[in-house]
Order: sequence, then C-alpha cells, then structure tokens
Amino acid sequence: MRWNITVNDPLLEPFLPVIRRRHEKSVLKELEFSGRKRMLSDCFNNHLYFGLHCTEDGGWIFREWAPNATAIYLVGESNEWQKREDFRLRPVGSGVWELKLPAESMWHGMDYKLWVAWEDGCGERIPSYARRVVQDDLSKIFTAQVWAPEQPYLWKNAVLPRCSHPLIYEAHVGMSMENRRVTTFNEFRVYVLPRIVDLGYNMIQLMGIQEHPYYGSFGYQVSNFYAVSSRFGTPDELKRLIDEAHGFGIGVIMDLVHSHAVKNEAEGLSCFAGDYSQYFYRGERGTHKLWNSRCFDYGKNEVVSFLLSNCKFWAEEFHFDGFRFDGITSMLYWDHGLGRDFTEYKFYYDGNQDEDAITYLTLANKLIHEINPDIITIAEDMSGMPGLAQPASEGGIGFDFRMSMGVPDYWIKLIKGKKDEEWHVGDMFYELTNKRAEEHTISYAESHDQAMVGDKTIFFRLVDKDIYTGMSVFDHKLVIDRGMALHKMIRLLTVATAGDGYLNFMGNEFGHPEWIDFPREGNNWSYEHARRQWSLVDDANLRFRFLNAFDKAMIGIVNKAGFFEPIPEPVVRDNERQILVFRRGKYLFVFNFNPENSYSDYRFDAEAGKYVPVLNTDSECFDGFNRIDDRQSHFTLFRDGRNLLSLYIPARTALVLQLQ
Repeated sequence: MRWNITVNDPLLEPFLPVIRRRHEKSVLKELEFSGRKRMLSDCFNNHLYFGLHCTEDGGWIFREWAPNATAIYLVGESNEWQKREDFRLRPVGSGVWELKLPAESMWHGMDYKLWVAWEDGCGERIPSYARRVVQDDLSKIFTAQVWAPEQPYLWKNAVLPRCSHPLIYEAHVGMSMENRRVTTFNEFRVYVLPRIVDLGYNMIQLMGIQEHPYYGSFGYQVSNFYAVSSRFGTPDELKRLIDEAHGFGIGVIMDLVHSHAVKNEAEGLSCFAGDYSQYFYRGERGTHKLWNSRCFDYGKNEVVSFLLSNCKFWAEEFHFDGFRFDGITSMLYWDHGLGRDFTEYKFYYDGNQDEDAITYLTLANKLIHEINPDIITIAEDMSGMPGLAQPASEGGIGFDFRMSMGVPDYWIKLIKGKKDEEWHVGDMFYELTNKRAEEHTISYAESHDQAMVGDKTIFFRLVDKDIYTGMSVFDHKLVIDRGMALHKMIRLLTVATAGDGYLNFMGNEFGHPEWIDFPREGNNWSYEHARRQWSLVDDANLRFRFLNAFDKAMIGIVNKAGFFEPIPEPVVRDNERQILVFRRGKYLFVFNFNPENSYSDYRFDAEAGKYVPVLNTDSECFDGFNRIDDRQSHFTLFRDGRNLLSLYIPARTALVLQLQ
C-alpha cells in the first residue's frame, strides 16, 4: 500500500516504515478501546460516569478515579466541610471510588471538594470531572460547585454546517471590553458579538474557556478540564453566547488545551491522590520545564479516556463547531520541539517523537468527526510535521487544518529587519504560499501571540509612539500614513494568499495599540493592557475607524463563494520595482510595495476581458490618498499576440480587480 502522504511527497518514502508503524499503533489502540464492535465515539463517556450526577430517584451519585488513594470524603456546605462517614466514598474496583447520597445532601450552587488521603499524606482536591469551579473573592481559594439548574438550557438555533473556509475572529472574553476588569460571557454576547457580525467573520475562536487558576496564563494553564471558567460566567451563559452566534450564522471554535496541565495540586490534577504519575508521565518527562506545567501520559488508557471524553463533552454539551488544539508541537516531541529548526525530514522520524501522543491526536480527530462530521479541527504546530492535517487513512494524523505559523513570523521579521525598499516581493509570495499541497491551512498576519507583553501589534510596531499623537483625522503624519498603508497591504496579501482560511485577533483589525499584558505581580495587577479599547475605533475623529472599514470590506470579498478554491497564480514578481501581481480565480491582486515610486501604464499579461476594481487600499473610504478612480473599468489590450492589462499603480498601494 502506498499512501497519499508519500505519493504527494516522494521524499517521505524513506520514512514510510515509521509512518506505517504510527498508523498501525492508532488502529490497534482504537480496536483495544472499541473491541471491534463499537464506534469510537461510543467508547468515551467518562463525563457521564465520573463526577457528580443526579439519579433517577432524585438522589446523587459521585465517582472519582484515584487508584493511589486510601480514603476519600466529600466535604462541603452540606456537612460543614467535615469528614463524615455518610459522605465517605467506597472503592468499587479499578481505582474507582463511589458515593451515593440522598437528594437533600446536595443542591444547585452548593460548594464542595474532596478530602483525599494516601499512604503518606492527605489534602483537599477538586474533583477531576467537576463541571463548575468557582473562586472565593476573599480567600481566592477554588472549590467545586454543584451545577444542576432546574431548567437545562434550551438551545434555540441548530448546529451549523461545516465551514470549509474559516474566517476566524480570535477572541478572549475576559479582555474583550474597555473596562479595567474581567468581561463576562453576557457582555461579550451583547457588545462584542455584534461587531464580529458586522465585520463578516464566519467563526469565533474563544480562548481560556477551560478553568484556569491564574488569569495571566491566557487560559493555557488549565486546572479543571471539564469546567467553564467561572471568571466569565456560568455554563449556561456560555451556551447562550454560542447559541446566539449560531443564530447569526457564526460558528464557535474552542481553544482546547490537551498539551499540558497546570502544576497546581490543590486546584488541578497534579499529585491528585499522592501520585504525581496518575495523569502525567513519570520523572522528568512529566514536567514541561519551560512552561512550568505537567505533561500528560498519553500511553495510559485512563488518561486517553479522560481526554477523549473531554473532547466529546465540549462538542456535545456546548455545541462547539470546532477545536483548535493548542501546543501540538509540545505533544509531538519528547523535547517539546524546543531549540529545533526542523530543516530536514529526519527530525520528524528520529525517535524524538512521542508516538503515544501522536496516537492520541489521531484518535481525537477520528472521535470528533464521528460525533459530528461538521466539526473542524485545527492544529497549532510550529514544527511542520508532515501529515498532521491529512486523513489517517492517508498516513496522516487527521486534522482538518493547520495554522500557518510561519506567516506571522515572516511579517515580523520583515518589518523589524528590512528597510521598506528592501522588501522582496518574490520572497513574500513564496513565504506566504509555501505549504504542503495536500494540507488545508489557515493564515494570519498576527494572532494574540504576536502582541503578548514584550511585543507589539503590527500596527503599533509600524507607527510606534506616534500612535498616541498622530491618529487624528485632522493630522497626517508620514509615519502614520506609512503604517496605515502597510497594515492594509499586509493583511490583504495574507488573506489573498491564504490556503483555506484566515485568522485575526480581536481588535487588531483596527490597529489596536500596544501589547497584551494580563494582571500580574510585575504590573501591580493592572488591567490596563488586558482590555480592548473600542472607543478608539468608534471615535470619528480618529483614523482607526478606516482600518476597521477596510477589514470589513476585505472580509466581504473573501466571504464570497469560491474565493479560496483556486490557488494563487503568480503573474508578476517585479522585485526591482517591488510590484507583485497574482490571480486567484476571477480576482486579480496588484501590490506596489515601493515606498516612493508610482507606476503609470504598468503593463502585464492578463486573461482577456474587463476588470472592475472591487477593493483599493488607497481609497478615501480607507483613509488613502484616493489616487485611483474606483469607478473606472480596465480592459485588456491585444498586442503582439498577448493580452495586456495596463494600470496606474501608486506607491504603497494594493488593488483588487474582478474579471467580469
């Protein structure tokens, strides 16, 4: 059997035995779970068995997996936080502990925990399958909370069909408003969702959904994998946000963190019952030194069941339309990919790979697509492992998309390291279109990563301190003019060359200033940089609104049917003049990155016909210099057996023409 992974890339042939072994390992693991009789999606329902559940007679049943425990008590408001015999769990085999309670013992909104004893110690723990975890305002201590409302949330809108070309608005609910505090799901739904609808994005990617004790971790140090972060609101308020997004035809992607877990023992899974290896690898492999977190043992069936059931829980309980798996690189390699450039294929197959993690990711993709074929999965991997976004049947791991992480790195490198007149349009086109032909990708100029503390947004990097004094519509500074022109051109070129989708981080569409910095000891717990200043884009006297208007117009074109279907085809790569022209289906993209020179009667080969301007970065609608008449159509000329298009291309301008 010769899989497509090697048909499309013969250079992978020497590594086919490793690829085949990984595939066989995932097949055998699936058979081990399913017993050849069930679908994979029928096998993982830990969330329906473990944790707290109502019984048919109105009582309660609670179960926990803690093989190293010697005693477990449920303590909480109903027993005054005391270890009482009637709240003691009993072992029922295979490391599982169980407790049955009458109806009056628990109630909706009641706080509780587990008191766990082991051979040489004891401590309070939050149940591993807790669906609601809250923090006390005074003590800052986290506890589990019973979530069993009398009336379950009633969904109003149907789950959306599969999105083949995601236009993703990446968002963090907590920092989504201008107020210097944590924003709620309800506030995001009322005040931010309409902005996303207006811009035309078809998917929202929500960060920090799983409960995390440290707000400054951006949600990437998860403690409670089945709990919605209570900072933002209740599980039902999250459901309403997703439901209303669906009503607008917008899907919602969850930033899913299965690559590691927080080290905290009182709040998380680390040393849950005196055993550091219950969920995580033994020894040094169980700790990610750079992230100061714990690494899951993907070779342990109980851990795989915990994580796969987690995928199913979020998909079915909250109707998420997609999952972006965070930190895939850390999972794939024993050294977490740190300090590697991955310049040769051998680095993907040299024994440094965690094949149990690869098996887990393969099963996770199959499980999710069995639950709902319309759900999309996205891999965040900086190593470029072949086959990551290719079906398992073809020798891949099964993700639908991978993030084009090299694109934002390229833009930052170009802006920081090259003068404007040194921008090489041939290199640009290559870097932005360089992808594996068989894989679907999502491009972006910048995400939240590019603006974390110590860094800057692209616009802030382009204009720097002048952002504070030069953004008035009554003042035209050269540095601002340059920054606005390049901001529009960079985003347009990124989406125009994208493989299959595009991502933008909240607020960056209008050139949000400064950086992102969550409250922490180092900034005196300030919220100054953990918010979005919508007043800047809403102020008619400031130029931010023009960048927002351009983003809306750009997304409007990209949203049209068939935009992504043909691949970009280069027409002109004039490095001397810094002019780049390429076609994509019926659209012709024309870029002049030259900072000084405009070109009149610039001729190049084009498909015969009439070309109509549909987007122009220099338009006065987008605060440009209005050097191009958008009402003028352009016709090809037949000269010496060639169809030529002649255009006026002003300096630092991009133009999109549509063939009629």
